Amino acid sequence: MIPEVEKKMGIDLYCTHADGIGGMLRQEPDDFIVNEITNREEGDSGKYLILEMTKTNWDMHHLIRDMSRKLGISQKRIGFAGTKDKRAKTTQKISIYDISETDIENFYLKDVELKVIGRSNRSLGLGDLYGNEFRITIRDIDLKPEELERTLKETTEEINAFGGVPNFFGIQRFGAIRPITHMVGEQLLRGDFEKAALIYIAQSFPDETDDVKEVRDYVWETRDFAEGLKNYPLRLRYERAMMHYLVENPGDFIGSFSVLSENISRMFIHAYQSYIFNRVICKRIERGLPLDKACPGDIICFKNKEGLPDVTKMQKTTEENVDGMNNLLKRRRAFVTAPLVGYNTEFASDVPGDIEIDMFKESDISQEAFKIKQMPVLASKGLRREILLYCEPVFETGEDELNPGKSKATLTFSLPKGSYATTVLREYMKVEPLKMS
Repeated sequence: MIPEVEKKMGIDLYCTHADGIGGMLRQEPDDFIVNEITNREEGDSGKYLILEMTKTNWDMHHLIRDMSRKLGISQKRIGFAGTKDKRAKTTQKISIYDISETDIENFYLKDVELKVIGRSNRSLGLGDLYGNEFRITIRDIDLKPEELERTLKETTEEINAFGGVPNFFGIQRFGAIRPITHMVGEQLLRGDFEKAALIYIAQSFPDETDDVKEVRDYVWETRDFAEGLKNYPLRLRYERAMMHYLVENPGDFIGSFSVLSENISRMFIHAYQSYIFNRVICKRIERGLPLDKACPGDIICFKNKEGLPDVTKMQKTTEENVDGMNNLLKRRRAFVTAPLVGYNTEFASDVPGDIEIDMFKESDISQEAFKIKQMPVLASKGLRREILLYCEPVFETGEDELNPGKSKATLTFSLPKGSYATTVLREYMKVEPLKMS
């Protein structure tokens, strides 16, 4: 049974049929370990100090803010390749501009370790990694050891036979407790900025605390933003910022989004694109089209020198070249793609194209809408993304020392950058996404 919240994110199936093992993630920080797989080699000279940073239970943006304050520098001088999970123990490279090794000798933040590994003339940036290696422990599993081993083995065999797992966008993209980012994005694309703002500020969800649901419901029903400001918890700072703007500028719902950063506002559009992408993958599987093989009409991207999908190099599959394309796919030198739809998206043709266009047209939004003429800073021309994650999970089991009488399982696997560990874990666990968040 697919959880209702996943259906809201456009995911309505599993690619495996084995029973789920259940369980829960992140009961301890060391249960979720992420190590960055970098594509950089550092030297011993340059204006940027390169460090290996290990953090535990830190949001990356909060950490960069606190680091800059401790060091007395601008946040812009600190570079990194990926944000990583908050509720986890993660290791990655960072760069700091124009700082010496001695400047960080006495640096201290709780649960943060820094190790100097070199210098460079180039800052760390978003492209400076291949992917991430995960070692994730699932606890509180009710299965006996033999049944757990059997179920894990069955799921792993199915994943291997499938060629990997669908490259779904996970719950992090949409919101774990309030999966509304794509709903806001849809209304922005429709030009209904009032509804977009109200959904973000005031639509409540069952997993929120009762007090938050109550104040959201009040504002949803009354549009009384002044009263909302009196009662919304301070931690809901983005909602409060938008309401404060609307109190001072009644009816200017377009302007209310200007109090958010451009990155946050773009997230709404990206989430809606992700929703359609998830729907395309599901419909493709339902129609019996493979993810690890190309069909005539599919658009293929090719592997770059790092072995990652390069969506700037595309080619359409035809009856004449399909065998050659599938030879490349088998050797993992190419990848089948689906669209993150925008105003400049090229759709596939034939059966794959019918699926892409049908899923996009379900909402009756045009490609032209992605230019978002009233908020052009959010415009998206779109791109394509691989639909299958190659992965080869390895598992081990044992008794759960934190939960007597229960079992635990530890999964180890690597994924390319931009993909979600939960897309692998959901096939094994088959639980409500909140148990994976």
